[in-house]
Amino acid sequence: MIIYLVRHGETDYNKTAMLQGWSDIPLNEYGIELAVKTAEGLKDIEFDEVFSSPFQRSYVTAEKIVGNRNLVIQTDDRLKEINLGPNEGDPYNEARTNENHPLHNFFRKPEDYIPVEGAESIDDVQKRALEFLHEKIFPLEGKCNNVLIVAHGALNRCILNSILAIHNKNFWKINLPNCAVSILSLEKRKLKVIERSKTYY
Repeated sequence: MIIYLVRHGETDYNKTAMLQGWSDIPLNEYGIELAVKTAEGLKDIEFDEVFSSPFQRSYVTAEKIVGNRNLVIQTDDRLKEINLGPNEGDPYNEARTNENHPLHNFFRKPEDYIPVEGAESIDDVQKRALEFLHEKIFPLEGKCNNVLIVAHGALNRCILNSILAIHNKNFWKINLPNCAVSILSLEKRKLKVIERSKTYY
């Protein structure tokens, strides 16, 4: 079974480098364009099942990729982006450069990142992402050929890093631009990464 793991298109928060997390920011015009181009790149794939984060930036990206296929987009809260708590909306560069910012370690020393109250750790997100895979995706093996999952940068990294045995210290090793498509295979309940961060624009 082949799994297409897609990050959502661009939002204004992405464009202006603001921390997004659980903030439900819509795609901007360019983000919709990226989703449409990604849909064109995947137009010949016969998807059997489609899953998305409930946040609109992912759901609308999934809608564009699904197009006129007769498929229901299934949302799952476990596909949400990492919750950054009270610091959502802060400038990304401030978090990266200010050692006193609560999210500084998340970007510079992710292995040492401890979330403030109301936020999630990397391990929290990886746990729910893997629970989703085991509960929703693994049972489809032998029943489906192609599955689409549309989610977020940190969430998708949690999945990829787990498969590739990438430690939290190197959490940001994989570059995942907006609408990056990572292609996975599932065989005998074992996931492999066939291709990472493919873009169609």
